Amino acid sequence: MNLKIITRNVGYALLVSALFMLLSILVSVANGNDSALSALLISFTITFSVGVFPFIFVRRTSGMTLKEGYTIIVLSWVLSFIFGMLPYVLWGGPFTVVNAWFESVSGFTTTGATILEEVEALPKSLLFWRSATHFIGGLGVVVFLLLIIPSSSPVKLRLSNMELSSLSKEGYRKQSNRIVYIFTVVYLVMNLASFVLYRLAGMTTFDAICHGFSVCATGGFSTKTASIGAFDSNAINIITMIFMLLSSTHFGLIYMVFATRSLRPLNNPVLKRYLGTLAVFSIMVAMSLKFHGINPTWQSAFMDAVFQVICYASTTGFAIADNATWPIFPCIILMVAGIQCGMAGSTTGGLKTDRVLLLSKSIRRHVRIAVSPSSVQGIRLGKTMLKDEDVFPHIFYIAVFFVMAMLSYIILLLFCENDHNALSGTIATICNVGPAMGDIGSMGNYNLEPTAAKIIYTFNMLLGRLEIYPVMAVILMILHPKTK
Repeated sequence: MNLKIITRNVGYALLVSALFMLLSILVSVANGNDSALSALLISFTITFSVGVFPFIFVRRTSGMTLKEGYTIIVLSWVLSFIFGMLPYVLWGGPFTVVNAWFESVSGFTTTGATILEEVEALPKSLLFWRSATHFIGGLGVVVFLLLIIPSSSPVKLRLSNMELSSLSKEGYRKQSNRIVYIFTVVYLVMNLASFVLYRLAGMTTFDAICHGFSVCATGGFSTKTASIGAFDSNAINIITMIFMLLSSTHFGLIYMVFATRSLRPLNNPVLKRYLGTLAVFSIMVAMSLKFHGINPTWQSAFMDAVFQVICYASTTGFAIADNATWPIFPCIILMVAGIQCGMAGSTTGGLKTDRVLLLSKSIRRHVRIAVSPSSVQGIRLGKTMLKDEDVFPHIFYIAVFFVMAMLSYIILLLFCENDHNALSGTIATICNVGPAMGDIGSMGNYNLEPTAAKIIYTFNMLLGRLEIYPVMAVILMILHPKTK
């Protein structure tokens, strides 16, 4: 592999992190040189120096193989985690090395799980950095790199699979560079719109920026320990639900609605399945909350239910209610919503509704064939008839996903005293949901989890964010470097 190409492109990713560290420094200065200023200055200096090093001492070369591309993407994420933890470690407080690593990985992968028991204890500049890692991770280090890789590169389209799955690319019907620009424009416009609406709803400028970063990345880091619930505002709750829903929808559909000035692109079978699932789950959770006396009125029951269902389905770690006090049934519904999650081509994690829909259609097809072997049964997605070779990779991915989740759960049982935490934590982290159930639920945190468990959870987050295959591909290249 060409180390010159790898180091130069990884340098871009580090420079992006350095840019937002610089912005965090400005926030610190604006707040009277708060306690994180020196930590951020040192972190910025180190990150910028390492990031700019390849551009000074490494000669620019052309051409890139797929192996080099995969290595660049995975290294960009991992090094972003490492340098992203520097402000936490240097500031101190609750941030041990493992806790800082956990918070950094959770931020960049837009998982939203946290070790913080009191979020308000952090200075504003560090709170801004936490939310900024969501912004970077939501847009994706991959997207930043794909904006840089020449559009003529034969590797570019194949690398886009690591940030925008093949399912999502079918909806764009554009070349790879066009996909990236569409994704970027929609993402930035939604960030701006969410900021404006949050500000109008009563948030401060600082809170509006940080929560805009989090909601559009479907991350979940808040500036408040009580998350969105701290604002006690139905207007803010509704704005958050709208943007969680938009951010978990195929960005290509959102783009086409405005590009064509028509709602016809929304006549999409995956979107219908996603919205239908949200509606059914919300009704089931609301009924359970009301019948068990958790909420005194149907209005409050539906508000809590709809918010939390969208929150888990969009893999956004916000909260307005503590699900640790809920019955087991609605908690299970939330975890199921997180496993299916939103649509491909969005900032969500999980399996994606697209794959779940393909799985259900595939099962129904094979049942019909078993009943009537002579009949010809195909799988249709909208107006497109899919071939077996189009469907199989996604069914196989679901199988690999559950195998990896099962292995993670088994390993966690060695370290976790609470079996429920191990199970729900595995699902919440590998699906990039963040909050799980019980002690690590919507109003809880991961601080008391064993050190080994935190490390396993962060590996789950990376697997979920990169959709398993790229990480496995790089590991395979390391173990078998001569494999073609």
